[in-house]
Parts: sequence; C-alpha cells; structure tokens
Amino acid sequence: MNKILECVPNFSEGNDLSIIRQITGLIETVEGVKLLDVDPGRTTNRTVVTFVGNPEAVVEAAFLAVRKAAELIDMSRHRGEHPRFGATDVCPLVPVSGVTMEETVEYARRLAERIGKELEIPVYCYENAAFSEERKNLAAVRSGEYEGLADKLRDPGWKPDFGPAKFVPRTGAIAVGARDFLVAYNINLNTTSTRRANAIAFDVREKGRVKREGNPLTGKIVSGPDGKPVMIPGSLKAVKAIGWFIEEYGVAQISMNLTNISVTPIHIAFDEVCRKAEARGVRVTGSELVGLVPLRAMLEAGRYFLRKQQRSTGVPDRELIKIAVKSMGLDELHAFNPEDKIIEYQLEKGRRKRLTDLSVQVFMEETASESPAPGGGSVSACIGSLGVALATMVANLSAHKRGWDDRWEEFSGWAEKGKSIQEKLLWLVDEDTEAFNDILKAFGLPKKTEEERNHRDRAIREATLTAIKVPFEVMQTALRGYEVAAAMVKTGNPNSITDAGVGALAIHASIRGAWLNVRINSGDYRDDPDVHKMLSGGTSLMNESDRKLNEIMNYINNHIGMM
Repeated sequence: MNKILECVPNFSEGNDLSIIRQITGLIETVEGVKLLDVDPGRTTNRTVVTFVGNPEAVVEAAFLAVRKAAELIDMSRHRGEHPRFGATDVCPLVPVSGVTMEETVEYARRLAERIGKELEIPVYCYENAAFSEERKNLAAVRSGEYEGLADKLRDPGWKPDFGPAKFVPRTGAIAVGARDFLVAYNINLNTTSTRRANAIAFDVREKGRVKREGNPLTGKIVSGPDGKPVMIPGSLKAVKAIGWFIEEYGVAQISMNLTNISVTPIHIAFDEVCRKAEARGVRVTGSELVGLVPLRAMLEAGRYFLRKQQRSTGVPDRELIKIAVKSMGLDELHAFNPEDKIIEYQLEKGRRKRLTDLSVQVFMEETASESPAPGGGSVSACIGSLGVALATMVANLSAHKRGWDDRWEEFSGWAEKGKSIQEKLLWLVDEDTEAFNDILKAFGLPKKTEEERNHRDRAIREATLTAIKVPFEVMQTALRGYEVAAAMVKTGNPNSITDAGVGALAIHASIRGAWLNVRINSGDYRDDPDVHKMLSGGTSLMNESDRKLNEIMNYINNHIGMM
C-alpha cells in the first residue's frame, strides 16, 4: 500500500566523518525518511549513504544532501581511487514498493532539474532516467572524471541535461539516475577451492568467461574483429559474480551483485548456482544477503519454492519468508532476522503501532474503551478480513487434501486472491480510524477570522469525504471476498463448507456495517456529486451482498440439511 523509494547517493568524502555526519544529519531531519546505512571508504575517499521513505520526502532529502555536500566538499582538493566527477558523484533513486520504474524516472528527473536550477550544478541523467541511449551507462557519463570535466562541458555533445554547461571547480558535476534494486548476495559452497568457485561464477554471470581454443582453461584466447577477447556469456542476465575464499568460515563463496532483481531474482540466482555447482561436483550449502532486501524479493522467493513443492502460495507473509530463508539457507552463517534484513520492516521500527499490530484481546479492549475510535468502520473492515481469511483457509486446506494433488494450483490461486483481499481490508481498519481522527482535528482548528473559518470548513469537508470513501472502499473490497467464499463452498474441501459459510456471513456483516458508516458520515454532504455517487453505489453493493449471501447459504443448507 505504501510507496517506498530508496536513494543511494555517493559523496566524494570518506575521511572527514564530520562532513558526512552533517550531510546525513540533514537527511534525518526530513519527516518520512529513514537513514539505513552510511559506508565511508578511506582509500576511495567516498561515502555511500542509503536512505528510504515516501517518494516526496526522499526527493527532498536528496536535494538537501546534495546542497550540503556542495557547501562542504571541495572537489579541487579531492583524491581517491574510485571514479568520480562531483561532490555528490551519483544519486540514484530505486523503487522499493508501491512505485513503478516510470514513476521513479519522473522523480529522478524532477530532482535533477531542481539541482541544476537552484544549485547551478551540471546534472546528467543516467540509467533509466537517461534522455538518450548513450547516457544510460554511468561509466560513459562519468568518462574523463573530474579532471576531464572542463573539456567535456565545452563539448556540445555532452551538454548537461540540467544546469549550466560550465565547469564549477568546487562542486564538479552530478549524475542522477533511476535504477532497479541492487542486491549483494553470496552463495556458500562445500569447497575451499577459489578456482572452482570462480568457474561456477563464470558459468552464471552475464559477462561469462573468455573463449579459448581447445582447452577452456589453458587454450589460446580467441579475439574478435576488434581485437578484444570473445566472451562466452553466462546463464544469468543482470548478474555480476566472482568466486572467493572466506577465511572466517573456511569455505568458498560465489559473491554476486544482482543488478536488476526484476530480471534475475534472488531465488533464480540461487537455483542456477545449485545446478552449475552440481555439474562440477560441488554442493551449495547456503547463502547470505549482504545489506537489506525489499519485501517483494523474499515473498517471490517463498512462492517460488512453494510452487516447486506443489503447495499453496496463498499463505501469510511470515510463512513465505520462512520458506525462502530455509530453502536458500539464508541462516547458515548468521541468524536471518526479517525485521533487520527487510527494508519495509526496518521502516516500521519505532513507528506508532497500528490497530492491526495489536493482539485480538488488546484490539477488543481498545474498541470497548471510552475512546470513540476504533469504531464501527474499523470493526467492519476487521470482520471482513476475518471472513475472507476463513475462505482463504478453506482454499489452503483444499490445496493439500489427499487425492486432490492435481488441483493444488487451482486452490492456490483462490488462496492468493483471498490473501490479497484480506490484506486490503486489514489496511482499511487503520484508515477508517485515521479518517475519524482527521475529522476531530479539523473541528479543532481555529475559527476566529474569516480566513481561519474558511480553512476550517475546507478541512472538515475533506476529512468527512475521506470518512465516507473509506467505508465505501470497505464495501467494495469485502464484496470481492464472496467470490472466494462461494468457490470454496461449492468446490472446496466439503469438510470445511461451514467455515466458508461463516466467512460469507462475516463478509456480509462487514458490508452492512460499512454501509451504515457511509450513510451516517454523509450527513450534510448528500448533495455533493461524489457523495451522491457513493450512496447510489452503496445501495447497489448492499443489494448484491444480500443476493450473494443468500445464494451461498442456500447451497450450504441444501448440502448439510436444515435443522
């Protein structure tokens, strides 16, 4: 539901940590942003910073960081082993969840334009944010580095995408990009041989290995028409890999950079290394993730390994993560704590608990307390999520029913559909309470002057419209749950037919309860076109809910008999 963007700026300073602290301190002042990692390198004289948050906040924090770096870092004095051409050398934006690459490109270009206009720094857009094919590759954009930047800026072919085409000795230039999430991933082998580990790495990495005549190890290198060695590509796209020996653990590893996990996900890389290692008489014993990983990568891995077992994938996220960890041996060398390793879970640390984080007992007690929230809207959404969860349970049970092995995929599909609906309803539990709280805040705004009264009236109207939209969305979402419940009543495990029936009853209660909230919150806004549309739509949804429930209950009663 939440939009999360990552930013990984590289600053041309790795020795004076007071400068880095000033930059990262400024990043941390931006609400909605969390600083995840600061990695200074003395030899490279470069610091890689990682922070995440909602897109608008991340773009703001990135701009402030670039501005501060321009104030504190003097590129005319910079020396370091890593290629660079600016105080903030590169600033890539990376979609983590809820954000498409297309949207990330727009955010990157917006940031680039602001840096060029307000800070008067030459800006080049690279990777997915590039405006031309020749500027996609960072190495091409940064060619000549800082020392060659003055000449480069005089070349019309290298006019910056934003900012002035003039050399500013102190700040240099900056490359702003949009790229996919990069995962550093190591796979453990039951060998101490670096040579064998390298052979497997060359088998899988996109670059592959040098082609040789005759003996693949000692034969003469084959050169192409350009005089460069001919390469035999590896089996995995968007993968860099080498083999090395880890003295601490006494084993060799395949050290990999997965540069685009949409092209080659973690689980595909793991399985392919297993196959290539087996062909060379080597076994994979486990693996480790270096740094953080998006939740989606772990969930995809869990589903992948469940499908291989022909088991339902419509299970809770914690089960998918557990399957992924055990299947890839992510806990072989170190304990794998999802709260520490998954970006979305890191962001939740320290935040105010949502209603859905509470135990059933505490949620019940909070509902029963003197506080008016959570109220009927949140409880309606909660009841709906439980109803759909029951139908999902029947789908999962049916997927594992003895004698129904050939139908596991059918029921897995229903379970996934049910899981999606119940997760949306759970999210709406808190959204309803937030909407109610916003109304209370709006009524508490000052109203002494005419301007204050107008502002207060607008705030009350906007908050009230949201308080109508949320329970209406509960109705729409819960209604989708009937499809899963009906399918499980008619085609699922017959021993669980009444469980699916109870789920349908809960869905109906959810829709009816949410409908009461839509109506009472409409109040003085019934003439508003949007509200009128929701009231009309709510009536239709309610009628449809009655029809679907009756159909399901009639089927159940005919099956188990009337009492």
